[in-house]
Amino acid sequence: MIACRKFLTSMACLTLALTALQSSSAHAAGADVKESPVPATAAGQTASTARKSPADTVARVGTAAITRRELEMAVQNMIAQAQAQRQLPDQVPDEIKKQAEARALDQLIDFELIYQEARKMKIDDLEKQVDFKLAQSKAKFATPAEFDTYLKNEGLTEKELTDQIRRYAITVNYIEKTIANKVVIADDEVKKFYEENKARLVEEPEVRASHILIGVDAAASADDKKKAKEKAEALLKEVKAGKDFAELAKTSSTCPSSAQGGDLGFFKKGQMVPPFEQAAFALKPGEVSDVVETQFGFHIIKVIEKKEGKTTPLEEVQDKLRTYLKNQKVNKSIGEFVTGLRKTATIEKL
Repeated sequence: MIACRKFLTSMACLTLALTALQSSSAHAAGADVKESPVPATAAGQTASTARKSPADTVARVGTAAITRRELEMAVQNMIAQAQAQRQLPDQVPDEIKKQAEARALDQLIDFELIYQEARKMKIDDLEKQVDFKLAQSKAKFATPAEFDTYLKNEGLTEKELTDQIRRYAITVNYIEKTIANKVVIADDEVKKFYEENKARLVEEPEVRASHILIGVDAAASADDKKKAKEKAEALLKEVKAGKDFAELAKTSSTCPSSAQGGDLGFFKKGQMVPPFEQAAFALKPGEVSDVVETQFGFHIIKVIEKKEGKTTPLEEVQDKLRTYLKNQKVNKSIGEFVTGLRKTATIEKL
């Protein structure tokens, strides 16, 4: 299932303009505002929400200013997202930071362009949406004082946060009404995409196993290792003589899994150290291995259950594939829309 999950996750993590707009302002809109004290993407801080001075301005979109602080927060979040997905190291090279800054500034400009266009559309329940999202934001904090502290740390007033929420609501409503709601993905498109990518939608084999570990440090003396191995071999004889594996694991194993009778749950190839993995995948359900040595010590492994690898059925992934295909089309449409806006807009990078 790892390949399947990786593929579906990679699709979900694409920088799609619609989802970017929705998640980018999740910070402003109260989604994960407590858990994620900085905006999710570049558009989370938008061009007219924070206190500004001319010296802080890095770009202008018409008369709207984008500040250095907004850009820095956008870059910070862009890098943090990439690091969370293990696409960047902890120490980011300066060249990558420069690229992120350029991309983040373009995202902020694009968001501002769409927002300015979106303001022309009437939204009957706009203030109701804003009130609801603000209430969600506040509800994530145990007390009003915690909420106030959060705002202070972010350099925001409640009014500025409310303005961010309003801008988010205006922009997303506009995109949903004018672009997203008009995109329909036919069943044939989903099936065609599935067939073309079937090889990547594979559930990998899994094994559920228990083990008894007689732990010994890799740097231990030869004598200590010999004693540990002898203890493991003695326990193996008890297992073969019919003693309950789980009970022996509880009383003799040095692994934390001993509390569960040695049960490690299901795991896939690549999740355990090679000698352990090779022994476990070679066994049939109910079989017990010989003593297996790893850097952790000496193991006795019992396989409880095995799941064979298979291609994920279309029925199980069609909704995610349909969402992915729709996001692709929406993303393309938004890109074309923004390109058109840029042709007539007055944009100045300072």
